[in-house]
Amino acid sequence: MAQSRTRLPRLAETAVERARLTLVPRPRHQAPRMPFLAFVALVMLTGVIGLLVFNTHMQQASFKATTLETRATALHAQEQALRMELDTLRDPQRVAQRARSLGMVPVANPAFLKLEDGSTLGNAVPATAADAQRLTPLPTRRPASLMPAAPTVTPDDLVDGAPSER
Repeated sequence: MAQSRTRLPRLAETAVERARLTLVPRPRHQAPRMPFLAFVALVMLTGVIGLLVFNTHMQQASFKATTLETRATALHAQEQALRMELDTLRDPQRVAQRARSLGMVPVANPAFLKLEDGSTLGNAVPATAADAQRLTPLPTRRPASLMPAAPTVTPDDLVDGAPSER
């Protein structure tokens, strides 16, 4: 029994010794820096090269867009000029004058063909030069009141070879 009495405090001391927390130094594992720096440098270099490629591509697209806009503007101006020329050529007065210059005369009695049954409406009479109508009006005559008589100068009206002012 005496032996157990002496053993108990030793067991307790051992348990207390085990229960105490001790600071264990953390094992230091230092990662090698070179691969990390190489990775960061590679990422930055890739980013810079990517930005340069993107910027160059955007510049080329901008130049192409500017060229196409300039071409579109020129084509739009050409289209407008052609439309104006076409409108001039389609002018009914011009077409009529051109037809008259070719010897054509407007028809006084036209006849119409009915497409449903092929019959004609009206009596077609060939046009003659006498049927021609004036497309452009004659110039109006100026009234006599707006045309003063030409002044006449007689030798008696001359003073020293020049007409006198009266």
